Amino acid sequence: MNGFEGRGWVVKGIFIAVGLIFLARLFYVQILDKNYKQFANDNSLRKETIFPARGLIYDRKGNILVRNVTIYDVMVLPAKVTDLDTNALCKLLEVDKTQFQNDFDKAEYSSRYKPTPIVKQITPEQYGRFQERMFEFRGFYVEARTVRSYPLGVAAHAIGYLGEVTEDQLKDTSFNYYKMGDYIGMSGLEKSYETKLRGQKGIRMVMVDVHNREQGRYMDGTEDIPAVPGEELNTGLDLALQQYAEKLMKGKKGAVIALDPNTGEILAMVSMPDYDPNLLLGRERAHNYGRLILDPDKPMFNRAISARYPPGSTLKTVEALLALQEHVISKTTTYTCSGGYHLSAAHTIHCHSSGTFNAREAIKMSCNTYYCNVFRVMVDQRRFDNAARGLNDWAAGLNSFGLGTKLGIDIPNENRGLVPNSKFYDRNYGNGAWKSSNIISLGIGQAEISLTPLQLANQAAIIANRGFYITPHFVRSIASKQKTEVLKWPKKYVQIDSSYMNLVVDAMQDVVEHGTAYLSKVKGLDICGKTGTAENPHGKDHAIFIAFAPKYHPKIAVATIVENAGMGATWAAPIATLVIEKYVNDSISRPNWEKWILDATYLKSTNPGKIIDKGLDE
Repeated sequence: MNGFEGRGWVVKGIFIAVGLIFLARLFYVQILDKNYKQFANDNSLRKETIFPARGLIYDRKGNILVRNVTIYDVMVLPAKVTDLDTNALCKLLEVDKTQFQNDFDKAEYSSRYKPTPIVKQITPEQYGRFQERMFEFRGFYVEARTVRSYPLGVAAHAIGYLGEVTEDQLKDTSFNYYKMGDYIGMSGLEKSYETKLRGQKGIRMVMVDVHNREQGRYMDGTEDIPAVPGEELNTGLDLALQQYAEKLMKGKKGAVIALDPNTGEILAMVSMPDYDPNLLLGRERAHNYGRLILDPDKPMFNRAISARYPPGSTLKTVEALLALQEHVISKTTTYTCSGGYHLSAAHTIHCHSSGTFNAREAIKMSCNTYYCNVFRVMVDQRRFDNAARGLNDWAAGLNSFGLGTKLGIDIPNENRGLVPNSKFYDRNYGNGAWKSSNIISLGIGQAEISLTPLQLANQAAIIANRGFYITPHFVRSIASKQKTEVLKWPKKYVQIDSSYMNLVVDAMQDVVEHGTAYLSKVKGLDICGKTGTAENPHGKDHAIFIAFAPKYHPKIAVATIVENAGMGATWAAPIATLVIEKYVNDSISRPNWEKWILDATYLKSTNPGKIIDKGLDE
């Protein structure tokens, strides 16, 4: 026998030995091990998903904004369904037979061997009844999971809501974590921080008998994989302030944004009309969602970050700062107003007052004439060879204040607004076929410029800080059992001399002390603000007010917009100053103003076209 044949016998011997080992193991399992035989004859193994508790969301004082509750989904494994009494099952679960059959067919078509939710979010009572009779329905079992509950029903647009993952999402490899029937953040913080909040699923191995009754844990649970709870979000929201601002805006359309200028944390964000997030829970979710989407008042539209409005006279604060910084005017530069800015015999931009004003006085009295002149001087500066360069310089200055750009807030659907530049007007008028007089209304925050309430609140924060802002945001930190991650948000500066900032701050204090918003003055609280009235081609003007307080060491900056309400001093200023007073003093010194605002409603759906206007001058 040569060496080659010897090696062949060795290989054969190895195969024979391995075969004998397998035969011996098979004999032991099938003949000697009675436990395995019993399991094989009478039981099957079911792999159940353990859904993690979703991370909670807290306000700045530790109050829970959203919590979890346990719900139950009836699951089906189509391959194991036999002798199904559909009528009995539908009656037990209180579901429509036709809908149930359609869902069952869909699950069977998708995969006969994959568990699929067939009846979602049954009540605890239904769960109890089903558990008692589950052995009658082979292939069906119950899976527990947690869903959101909103005990206070506030801050819906900030927190967001959950919905079932869509078929299109499941086709995307970035959604591999999810399966049909899973819930995912659809808006707000729930969407932005989905991967933090959702946690990690676990697996439970359960033995069930031929009647689908649970017989215990497989291998005493040693093969289970525990779920990892979601991380918690600690936000800068102030629950009491949020509730108060929502009360003030009930029955109105518009938005309120309040933020801490020192940190960029959003203290309150209100978009009205709003909705109760509890409507998007349970088996009525689809029906309620349809109603909300079709509602003409658009309650699911977040006006605070997605709606765009002309800023009106609130823009004059930034325009004064840019003009002073570029030395196109000085602190003592005056213009005389005779009731309006006259473009031609047929076209006058009317003003609220008359007289000769400098930059500070013109902000206090909200003089249109003054800032039309300032705008033309800025655009037509001699250092520029054409108006296009001047306009682009003006637009870039506004962009540096975060106007017409996305600020980077940590919830989705932020609108960038619009600050038009030369390219915008070249498209509308023709290349170079326009001049400053064609676009003069930009100087008073009208015409094509449009900004979001968030940008206006941030504008107030920049002035409060005398030249910088921190990206507006909700989340302070993200916490798990292992660690707490404190988030860092960028600080951005605008290049404006501090003396000019102080001039505008003084002017904004004048507005509230004895200017256009004097009726909103709060004794002992140095509020600095600016009124605005935005022309609305579709109806009555929008009321706008931006403010911060106190004047020194400010604690809060606010922007308020009330749609179709008329003068900013009439509606927006009282709401904003009540919000400020509530936050800084934790009390209200003007109960009559508060009652008037709380009682006022004028939504088209409830009181068409009717609104009380006190006739206060803008």
